[in-house]
Amino acid sequence: MAHGDAVPESWRAALEPVLATPEARKLGGFIKAEEDAGKRIYPPRGCRLAALALTPLDRVKLVILGQDPYHGPGQAHGLSFSVPQGVRIPPSLRNIYKEIQRDLSIPVASHGNLEAWAKQGVLLLNNSLTVEDGLAGSHAGLGWDAITDAAVAAVATKAELCVFLLWGSHARKKAGRVPRLGHSTHHLVLTAPHPSPLSAHTGFIGCGHFSKANAFLEAQGRGAIDWSV
Repeated sequence: MAHGDAVPESWRAALEPVLATPEARKLGGFIKAEEDAGKRIYPPRGCRLAALALTPLDRVKLVILGQDPYHGPGQAHGLSFSVPQGVRIPPSLRNIYKEIQRDLSIPVASHGNLEAWAKQGVLLLNNSLTVEDGLAGSHAGLGWDAITDAAVAAVATKAELCVFLLWGSHARKKAGRVPRLGHSTHHLVLTAPHPSPLSAHTGFIGCGHFSKANAFLEAQGRGAIDWSV
């Protein structure tokens, strides 16, 4: 497992089987060896499992799947699309804010820290939970997929109905690996192009996912998400 990061209690039963595999142990050893060799790995130790720590399994209402942590200094802090307060808002998140403004008339936020969403039950989960400085996708295919797939599957098998927002082909592929989400399911699964500047205007802007998600959650008696931050 990620060196220096303990799996939060609420997620342990769901993740323990995959964490006990040789592949998971190899991943943990690889990350430790890379850091011991002086390489900078993001996010830093202590916040690599922040998505799971801030959003316990029994409180998950909505899932937003990302791909990789940001690979620039000071950006990644364990939540997909989010950056710490004081860090410049990345382009994809800026487009997310634009769609929230268009959809719900919520003003565009002045910062990029999404912890307020996480604490309301929005699981902001990347597919890979670490990356090497300056090298996008550098830790893809090293074993994180199985661990984060297990987290998504744990949400998909919850009795409470949840919302899954799948933006871009990578998020759709990840959901497709979870049997409960790979076909018709009782959860609300919404898809759209990725919010990056390359694709946001091919269908992400105008998707209405935030109002649709809130309408679904309210209909289930689970309470809407306050999308302001």
